[in-house]
Amino acid sequence: MSAAPEYELDERYNYPVPPPGGWTADDLDRLPDLPPHTELIDGSLVFLSPRTAFHARTMRLLENTLLAQAPDDLDVIREMTVKLNKRNRPEPDVLVFRAEANSGAGQTWYRPEDVVLAIEVVSEDSEDRDREVKPRKYAAAGIRHYWRVEENEGLPVVYVYELDPATNSYSAAGIFHNRIKVPVPFPIDVDLTAINHRR
Repeated sequence: MSAAPEYELDERYNYPVPPPGGWTADDLDRLPDLPPHTELIDGSLVFLSPRTAFHARTMRLLENTLLAQAPDDLDVIREMTVKLNKRNRPEPDVLVFRAEANSGAGQTWYRPEDVVLAIEVVSEDSEDRDREVKPRKYAAAGIRHYWRVEENEGLPVVYVYELDPATNSYSAAGIFHNRIKVPVPFPIDVDLTAINHRR
């Protein structure tokens, strides 16, 4: 017996039925009426739960601070997908990418070779994906830097990883409480206690 509450499906909604072999990365742009921030992992659609205030404020803090500190050849954006391959198109919470990869206002995804840093803010429904699945996929696609952000007593804790080119996997580069100061992918200094500051 499940302890989960009973939910009723909306019979008026046409839930997408996957084709044989699953969905492809390009399908995300063609499927109508998908919930916001739908990801594609291993050919399956992943619907995300509503964001918490911690999640939203952490994304805002990181996006604004990184944007202010990034060199001119890099840009920062949040909640945009990365087309890793035909069956995987995850959506990092924040990403730093090469500014030359901007293709216009209608752009919906970036290539992994253009991504310099992918950041995931862990939520209750994304723990396994953000701790295990996505880092493995980001590393295999060659994204050099990955940050995983967890909540501890209302403040972000940042776990920093760097790609080891010999193993094509991430190595831990540090765990940061209160403040993160790192020299790569560019000099970054973030006051993590400023999560609730509006400016």
